Amino acid sequence: MRLAELSERSGVPAATIKYYLREGLLPPGERVTATQADYDASHLQRLKLARALIQVGRVPVAVAKEVLAALEDDTLDHHSRLGVAVEALPHAPEPGPADPHARAARASVDALIEDLGWQYGGSDPHGRSGAYLTLLTAVTALARLGYPCGTEELASYAAAATQVAVTDLDLVERCDTPAEQVEAAVALTVLYEPVLLSLRRLAQAQESARRFVRP
Repeated sequence: MRLAELSERSGVPAATIKYYLREGLLPPGERVTATQADYDASHLQRLKLARALIQVGRVPVAVAKEVLAALEDDTLDHHSRLGVAVEALPHAPEPGPADPHARAARASVDALIEDLGWQYGGSDPHGRSGAYLTLLTAVTALARLGYPCGTEELASYAAAATQVAVTDLDLVERCDTPAEQVEAAVALTVLYEPVLLSLRRLAQAQESARRFVRP
């Protein structure tokens, strides 16, 4: 297909596609003339993934380029490729080590991860994930305000999150190719978070009514 058709089929403006080509997010098409090139289904799939990273995941272009390069790295297994994509999504900065509430939060989070036997994204300085840092920031805020956020309270949420993760990966595995699965991992992580939040609030309303509304 020519660039105009690639734009029409992807829904991405031609000017944006040209920008992605210049930045190396898309490989060059097969040159037909000095000013025209042909593109195939692989370009369309790569364009959809780049768009998911940048538009849905709000990932900077330079970071998206690194993620796309990781997809082509034969030394990485599929788990690592999915991780690279999801880890590129924005996350909270790490709380300052001098903050006593942050130290208490870290103790709770690390104890939780150890109790669960989770091997990925924990407190190892070489393996901290964005999700770990975001969790640490949230638990620090809870500790600072005096709300319950110890290992016992977090464990209940972790149990629910484990089931959500199974559902997430079941959805990802419905996609046929590794590239489609990575795209789905990014898009579903971003798009299903408000779904989870909304369902939680609806469930809270239902449980509140069950407990506190008089017959």
